[in-house]
Amino acid sequence: MKCPKCLADNTGTARFCSECGTPLASGSGGRPSFTETMDSPPERLSRGTVFAGRYEIIEELGTGGMGRVYRAEDTKVKEQIALKLIRPEIAADGKTIDRFRNELKTARRIRHKNVTGMYDYGEDRGTHYIAMEYVPGEDLKSLIRRVGELPVAKSLAVAGQICDGLSEAHALGIVHRDLKPSNIMIDKEGNARIMDFGIARSIEAKAVTDTDLIIGTPEYMSPEQAECRDVDRRSDIYSLGIILYEMLTGRLPFEAESAVGFLLKHKTEKPKDPVELNALIPESLGRIVMRCLEKDREKRWPDALELLAALRAGEGPKTEKLGPAGEKTSIAVLPFKNMSADPEQDYFCEGLAEELINVLTQVGGLRVVARTSAFSFHGKDTDIREIGRKLNVENVLEGSVRKAGQKLRITAQLINVADGYHLWSERFDREMTDVFAIQDEIAQAVAARMKTDFEGGPTAGLAKRYTDNIEAYHLYLKGIYWRRMLTVDRVSKSIEYFNRAIEKDPGYALAYAGLAYVYQILFFYSPSPSKNLYPRALEAARKALELDDNLAEAHEAMGVIKCYWEWDWEGARSELRKALELNPNYIWARFHLANLHLYNGRFDEALAELKSIHDRDPLNPAFVRAMAECHLQADRLEAAESFAKETLEIDPFLPPTWIILGHIYLRRSLFGEALEAMKKDTVKGSFQELNMGIVHARMGRTEEARKILSTWLERSRTEYVSGYYLAALCFALGRKATGFDCLERAYDEHDGWLIGLKIDFLMDDARDDPRYRALLEKINMA
Repeated sequence: MKCPKCLADNTGTARFCSECGTPLASGSGGRPSFTETMDSPPERLSRGTVFAGRYEIIEELGTGGMGRVYRAEDTKVKEQIALKLIRPEIAADGKTIDRFRNELKTARRIRHKNVTGMYDYGEDRGTHYIAMEYVPGEDLKSLIRRVGELPVAKSLAVAGQICDGLSEAHALGIVHRDLKPSNIMIDKEGNARIMDFGIARSIEAKAVTDTDLIIGTPEYMSPEQAECRDVDRRSDIYSLGIILYEMLTGRLPFEAESAVGFLLKHKTEKPKDPVELNALIPESLGRIVMRCLEKDREKRWPDALELLAALRAGEGPKTEKLGPAGEKTSIAVLPFKNMSADPEQDYFCEGLAEELINVLTQVGGLRVVARTSAFSFHGKDTDIREIGRKLNVENVLEGSVRKAGQKLRITAQLINVADGYHLWSERFDREMTDVFAIQDEIAQAVAARMKTDFEGGPTAGLAKRYTDNIEAYHLYLKGIYWRRMLTVDRVSKSIEYFNRAIEKDPGYALAYAGLAYVYQILFFYSPSPSKNLYPRALEAARKALELDDNLAEAHEAMGVIKCYWEWDWEGARSELRKALELNPNYIWARFHLANLHLYNGRFDEALAELKSIHDRDPLNPAFVRAMAECHLQADRLEAAESFAKETLEIDPFLPPTWIILGHIYLRRSLFGEALEAMKKDTVKGSFQELNMGIVHARMGRTEEARKILSTWLERSRTEYVSGYYLAALCFALGRKATGFDCLERAYDEHDGWLIGLKIDFLMDDARDDPRYRALLEKINMA
């Protein structure tokens, strides 16, 4: 439901906007649940009211059988919670209140990622309340109403998580009794969270004798519950079967006009097989659902764990390979979800997944999608089949991480994308110091499940330990995490983390290699002079090689320095080839080899290298952007424009893609389009303005171009301005002498942009000048 004032999205049951507090139209338009037939709840609490001396009301979330629910701030611990105010007619029964206390005390023992936590039960001025964990997101009922039937993979994922949560509760002797989609939240990460454990049973005794208060929801009641017989965990299995049925088909297994009608159908009518309503449902999954819905509970799945095992594999169909005959088995490792309270643990979740990618690339006969493409789905609720289609893989490895102090819980699931079935799943409860061993176990399990082996033997692919210092390892992962952000402040932050990792472990070669590489990134994405960055990068790369000459990342870092800053083409080629010799699957080394071909005018060789890595990392925008640049400099403008636009579809903020698109328009004399494109680039300052000045000069706006040139020539006296792009604007204005002075300064400063001198069409006006040829000789490009 959209707020009429600020247009923020709200849940279907919300009465006030979660962003601005504006009242929303009431009602969700669907059938009210059976427990909503009770008397009126307590009067509403307005935004800003402090309840019970500590809970400040933020918004009303909805109304249910128990009463109204609010989102509130617990002012004592500065945390948002969900506050449920119990209806007076329920609270008036002393036995019910006693039962509440006992049941909620039991429910508080449930500690599980798929169950919302119960915090407190209390009373304030005659109003009884429950304080519980607040889960931002959308309840499953609202999701189904909004989108209809869910994809099979998504339905399986949600059902599996519900099973996980139920099994924890059932092990403690707790049965939910009112399991339904509106009691299941789907949080912002797409995880299912079961709500309201212990509440239904608390008022069950009253329900037996009070005809105005029927507990449970008739649409989801088991037959034994409908007959007011004793219930056990198998009653929850029945309710979960209805939820799974509804997710897969978008409808309930029974339709009736009244509560009594639903209860009768639960006892007497056999539901239609869900496969008949949705042809995409595997027959074996249909059998799983129908077994959940058996009238005789003895014939149902005996517990949530057995149902979970059936959903994951046991009852799943045998699947065939997706690719053509002879193609390698393929997998994508998605970033693991951060289940910890601290959002800053994202770095560890991404680092864990990336380490698994590195290990799995050493598995013989296995094609592993590279990190950038696999991680492009981070934070998106994309169906597994869609991920498989876009990445052209048969299997997906995903998981979650929960970290509390030095305790670590990692879950991992291997999923077949054809049908969404779990091929393998495992949970690891370990100490943080065991993280390397966990990586090994997951990789070995995946390889075994897919009947492939590590090249060189069963232990050849195990995660290499570049440091024994776990704190240094975490600092390194943080450095990698921030290095990829491609903004000055965030990339600079990675330098701090790499240096701190080195302080913890001075022999950490991988951290030195990461530090060397980040200086190169910082040059291209920030107004920082090479003369300041080049010496630091060179020192770090040399140290990395001194510590470990068999480290592919160290040879890559040195190759990058020789290529972009020293223009030592043979040296660069040798280092990058050494990196590939040490790690044949290291696509970034191959990317820099492609650039080496590109800037030396070997366009077809560059494109061949780029095509090979694009196949492994199809959603990596940097690779697509490089293909656009290659076609641009080869004057194949139609292909160049196509690849530039494809890059922007993947990542509209990747610098300097808009500048490259502007150059394509410039070569086609589409000056207005060129300027508009360049304005959108995220790299601002001299780089953007000098390129726009070149467009002005070529379209005849010489005064505007001269003004830009004058401004940046003056500013270059006190701050860094690329001499290369100053020269390009000078040449566009016919000021060759000044232009060559700027190029000489770029050479003296090891300006990384000088790498484009041989092929860049912006240099066309200077090619006939002897000074141009002399400079080509100085950078070994003659």
